[in-house]
Amino acid sequence: MYAIVKTGGKQYRVERGQKLLVERLAVAEGADVALEPILYRSEEAVFDKAGLKNVKVTARVIAHVRGEKLRVFKFKPKRGYKRRTGHRQDLTQIEVTEITTGKAKAAAKASAAKPVAAKASAGSATPPSKETAADGS
Repeated sequence: MYAIVKTGGKQYRVERGQKLLVERLAVAEGADVALEPILYRSEEAVFDKAGLKNVKVTARVIAHVRGEKLRVFKFKPKRGYKRRTGHRQDLTQIEVTEITTGKAKAAAKASAAKPVAAKASAGSATPPSKETAADGS
């Protein structure tokens, strides 16, 4: 079972327990973050918008780090123009904690809702209060 998620303008194939580096997320370390699924695959593939609304991909932020230094060198021949600069990208290290679909939760909610409905119908068979009996006479 895996999912393809989109974050920071890039797409990643993730599985439960996988650690990866993504573009910097504005979330504190140790907090959970929900990732936007594009595709979910277990026994069958889900990639339509209606089906993806039920898919939840959550990850835990491990740390905020910086990527390795990239050297940028500009040079124009015969002019004496040389510029050397560098760049380090801000990254967030995350660990995918769970990938779930709403089918299991919907079934659990439906089974949990049936006993509550039975209790509510049993509660409506209470005898009328004294006020309603007084109003009726």
